[in-house]
Amino acid sequence: MPVEWILVIIVGGIAGWLASMVMNRDASMGIFWNIIVGVIGALVGKFVLGLLNVGGGDNWLLWFISALLGAIILLGIINLVQRGRVR
Repeated sequence: MPVEWILVIIVGGIAGWLASMVMNRDASMGIFWNIIVGVIGALVGKFVLGLLNVGGGDNWLLWFISALLGAIILLGIINLVQRGRVR
């Protein structure tokens, strides 16, 4: 069980970092916020995939892609709230 959480943190951190680079927010975020955005993004991505009836189970590649897409969506929402527009 602890190994799974370590993998979640690592994959979430990478997904959050890539999303912050895509959304041009990398300079304003540190590793902690990259991990947080990646993990929350994974939850958002899993929710969206559930709405589309796309299951993944233990498929880490699908989980990573959903985490990346969810993190991008989350950063887009944050941009809207902070600046009133999406970059």
